[in-house]
Amino acid sequence: MGPSERRHISQNLGCYGLLAPTFLLLAVFSVVPFVWAFTTSFYRYEIGGEAAWVGLTNYIEYPQDPTFAISFRNLLFLTAFSSSERARYAYRIVFLVPIVVPGVAVLMIWRGLVYGDNGIVNELLRLAGLTEVARGWLSDPDTVLWAVACIGFPFASGINILIYYAGLTAIPESVHEAAQLDGASGLGKFFRIDLPLVLSQVKLLVILTIIGAVQGFQGMFILTRGQPGFESMVPGLWMYFNAFSFQRMGYACAIGVILFLIILVLTVLNLKYFKSAEDVTAAAT
Repeated sequence: MGPSERRHISQNLGCYGLLAPTFLLLAVFSVVPFVWAFTTSFYRYEIGGEAAWVGLTNYIEYPQDPTFAISFRNLLFLTAFSSSERARYAYRIVFLVPIVVPGVAVLMIWRGLVYGDNGIVNELLRLAGLTEVARGWLSDPDTVLWAVACIGFPFASGINILIYYAGLTAIPESVHEAAQLDGASGLGKFFRIDLPLVLSQVKLLVILTIIGAVQGFQGMFILTRGQPGFESMVPGLWMYFNAFSFQRMGYACAIGVILFLIILVLTVLNLKYFKSAEDVTAAAT
């Protein structure tokens, strides 16, 4: 082995040494919990008790669970509302402000100041003479899901705006000039030039939205805890309740594995069939 080869190996070892703590943390906090959850899903296990092998019983039980149909219906409904708006340069700071505001604080504001008995919505209805329409928006089975879906309106997430902004600013100025020479302007320019060139960012955000919507439960836990009845229950919240309230850790792990498989399938479909900017450019050439 020559000096150049030894130098190359030593340089690579240094790089691997820098990356080792990251991979170790990922293994400890991501891989190990997943393997443990997957294994536990085949047992009837309560925290502090003995684990008993039950095979696929937990997986068979979940589709028969009274929360299954309604929670996945709610999940699909709320996922459809997980969108964001395209921002202009002059307003980007305004849209990035929510990044520094804790999500829990935002949810508490919506629950108390907007949807409370004396919140903004009910007060506006009373001022308009529609007192009979005012209600507990998060406690009424007919309105709870719509109320939760509207939280965050106009759905301008700071991180999403930042990703869109990075994609839009990366479009070369020569492309805009060529489009103007061809007579493209306004919405026509946006749909024919801008949108195809930020499809990679859209593809990324679709994946992030799917992951966040399927595994998320914090918002519903803070706002409604799945009530009234099961009207606002989602799979992630039911998994949490079974794990930490009902002490059915094996059943909760089975629900978690099912959610993981759903995310995996949807992500693969998104990667396979959702075109990126590179795909559009290659097809055009």
